[in-house]
Amino acid sequence: MSAQPFVIERVYNAPADAVWQAITDHAKMKEWYFDIPDFKPVVGFEFTFTGGSKEQTYTHLCRVTEVVEGRKLSHTWRYDGYEGNSEVTWELFPEGDQTKVILTHTGLETFPPLKDFARESFTKGWTEIVGRMLKEYVEKA
Repeated sequence: MSAQPFVIERVYNAPADAVWQAITDHAKMKEWYFDIPDFKPVVGFEFTFTGGSKEQTYTHLCRVTEVVEGRKLSHTWRYDGYEGNSEVTWELFPEGDQTKVILTHTGLETFPPLKDFARESFTKGWTEIVGRMLKEYVEKA
């Protein structure tokens, strides 16, 4: 199994500050992403949320590993009761009144060989989240 990270890049018609708020402010996150009460973009902050497929819901266990205010947020991403550990990194690059967002998810190959943990599932999920949900949220603001 390859250790290729999953990477998705999009440009939004929204300023970097608005995108940063959308990915770090728990009240805003709840509107387009997952409901993570009390989320804080602080290294060492641990959080959980549930998500998955129609067939199965998983508890995600995460810990913030890196924060560059307004530019970069990294956190671990693993599943309660399953092997494997991965990391998600959000990077923001201001381009005038637009923002380029690059999301990188490494370590997918460490998860068990289940359909929900297949690369295709992450591709579909992140394409929906980064490609549509976040884009629509920040562009309507």
